[in-house]
Amino acid sequence: MTDETSGLEQVREALTDLAIEDNASIVKQKSRDFFWYSPVLKKQLDQVTGDLVVTPKSEAEVIQVLKACYAHDVPVTVRGAGTGNYGQAMPLAGGVVLNLAELNAIKEIGPGRVTCEAGALLSAIDEAAKPSGQELRLHPSTYRTATVGGFIAGGSGGIGSIRWGGLRDLGNVIRARVITMEAEPRVLDMTGADLAKVLHAYGTNGVITEVEMPLTASYDWVDVIVAFDAFMDAARFANALGVQDGILLKELGVISAPLPHDYFLRHRKYLRPDQSVCVLMVAPFAMPALAAFAGHWKADIVYRSDTADAEEKKGLPPVFELSWNHTTLRGLRVDPTITYLQILYPYPDQIEKVEKMANLFADELPGHLEFVRFDGNVTCFGLPVVRYTSEERLNEIIRLHEEAGCPVFNPHRYTLEEGGMKQTDEQQLAFKREADPKGLLNPGKMIAWDDPDFDFAADGPFLFHGLK
Repeated sequence: MTDETSGLEQVREALTDLAIEDNASIVKQKSRDFFWYSPVLKKQLDQVTGDLVVTPKSEAEVIQVLKACYAHDVPVTVRGAGTGNYGQAMPLAGGVVLNLAELNAIKEIGPGRVTCEAGALLSAIDEAAKPSGQELRLHPSTYRTATVGGFIAGGSGGIGSIRWGGLRDLGNVIRARVITMEAEPRVLDMTGADLAKVLHAYGTNGVITEVEMPLTASYDWVDVIVAFDAFMDAARFANALGVQDGILLKELGVISAPLPHDYFLRHRKYLRPDQSVCVLMVAPFAMPALAAFAGHWKADIVYRSDTADAEEKKGLPPVFELSWNHTTLRGLRVDPTITYLQILYPYPDQIEKVEKMANLFADELPGHLEFVRFDGNVTCFGLPVVRYTSEERLNEIIRLHEEAGCPVFNPHRYTLEEGGMKQTDEQQLAFKREADPKGLLNPGKMIAWDDPDFDFAADGPFLFHGLK
């Protein structure tokens, strides 16, 4: 037992009426997320584990855990389903893993909104909302297993971002109920601009127990795969399709050959090894328009779920499980030596930047684009597969992208600031001091708290003292 977790026995005694797990193998399993997508994080974090897993069944029990851990200086790392891949849920200082899987009630569904507990699965929310003709605006490719609290605390966008942008955009989260970690924990209902303090903050400044999310009209989305002989043809097609406001899309991604044929094993029968593809989710009423648009581009629609028979569709994953980080996941199952990057190709010259990078790196970085609305404009993120050779080369690839005006949100760093999606300013730090005065919530993930003098210009990453 480390000095930092020396209060564990007192915490255990204070929580005897709660569900506690201390079996070392189960605790380690619940201490892990998808950090192993990164060979860099795998090397740094593979041995990280908590000491106890506590699974509260109510908000009152969450408060009980936080109060006990605060009193005895025990760190707390909140866990949803562990589907994040930046090491967001890894308990770098040990202590308690607060598993919110049982806090999963869907409390209310009304016109345009749903209120639910943080552990509710995104797929379960949509299932509950569907009788009212509604669904969530956004979800990650891990839709079937991810929780809504984990999504807003560790995610950024995904399926639906071509229409609705990202979680950072005002209106894509209505309200978050947050518990502070103090001697007497407070319950805060955060709305509007205040939500920015806890969105994509990895649970470093409060425990989200309940959220209110916007809903939109639901559809029996049509899965479509469009094949092209060249990656840039697919990219230009997707870029043009993304601004066709009358064609309602929920997903618009581009994956370069040979990845679709090599990685999408159940869809392989539709694909040639030399074909790049667009993967789409299209509203049923928009399919004639989509077919006409594809015809103008002389694009080859090789699969559409609305014309496939039941036997043909049997066993095929939905196309959202070919997109975003599921593309990488399917690749890792075929070739465990690969990894990936997450890159923004800024509007308005995103296609020129994509082409420049594609020519520069060729088969070292097979292309993967996800088209989104970003600050109101349609552009794309890159999630290219990286044929990994060394950390030095990976850092060189990142540097070359940034010098070309393509910011990298680095999935090979576990801190908020180094990942690049969250900047810790004075307001953010002040809220951390207020909500977590001892710094016990997910220690090691906010550099501004642990090392305000950290030199971001240096080559080395921030390394939390518990990992040194």
